[in-house]
Amino acid sequence: MAVLCLGLCSPILRAADFAERPVRIVVPFPAGAAADAAARVIASKLGDYWRQPVIVDNRPGVPGIQSVAMARADGYTLLLGAGSSMVTAPLINPRLSYVPQRDFVPVGQVLTSTAILTAHPSLHVKSVKELIALAKSKPGQLNFSSSGMGSPNHLAMELFQSLTHTEMVHVPYKGAAPSVAELIAGQVQLGINALPSVIGHVKAGKLVPLGVASTHRDRALPDVPTIAEAGVPGFDYTIWYGLFAPAKVPPAIVNKISEDLQRALRDSEVAKLLVEQGNEPAPSSAQALAAFIRDDTARWAKIIKERKLKLDE
Repeated sequence: MAVLCLGLCSPILRAADFAERPVRIVVPFPAGAAADAAARVIASKLGDYWRQPVIVDNRPGVPGIQSVAMARADGYTLLLGAGSSMVTAPLINPRLSYVPQRDFVPVGQVLTSTAILTAHPSLHVKSVKELIALAKSKPGQLNFSSSGMGSPNHLAMELFQSLTHTEMVHVPYKGAAPSVAELIAGQVQLGINALPSVIGHVKAGKLVPLGVASTHRDRALPDVPTIAEAGVPGFDYTIWYGLFAPAKVPPAIVNKISEDLQRALRDSEVAKLLVEQGNEPAPSSAQALAAFIRDDTARWAKIIKERKLKLDE
């Protein structure tokens, strides 16, 4: 009986002792990207808690995500996953080499980041209502940029068109940087992008802010209304990131990491640093993140089907 009890209790004991060696957080984005900067803030605080180095390992793209899916299921290799990689990419590309629901277990949400709809001044619109009226008067003549087919800002604009019954032309680029650069240059007319990537251009008058994409105004631009309050009820697009572990990590260890992650995100210094980067800490349990992903998946699956989006479009 003693041996049996020890065997049953060992996952709990291991969880209580976590971590006994360095932990690696794989970030599938380049060093210097917004997600990378946020991951380093969180990794530093978790390292303090665990008294072990928490290493941020930049492995851009699908190879980085795959490396975590194939890692040993002991909690020592984690993934900073975005909504784009854990929800929308698998929906629009069923040929992906990973399946989030099969290969990963949610640990907890980390942060959210505001996106904003902006227009080039040459379009001569100053509000969402003016944009809708112009788009309806010129169906198929306005265009918008994105960081690629099926990217979050592409899907956000598809949602906008669906809710406003407008039709615009999608101009995809290979990444966020060229997408924003071409918008600033006036080669395209519209775009929904992460606020930190365009706020400087908004304040310089190079881009016209039309509406914040989330359900609440952003503290950095308090006078800019949300798209929903500006005339598109039900519009909600928020950039989010969560922490994930390989699928077979024991629940006790997942819960231990989740509790420490939530503790770190509620730390005043961590929160301050994340806000300065243009993010909002969003601590949640593993179970809450799993429920959020189910709802997010259902919502975007509906939009992708309705808009008849395909990867080879």
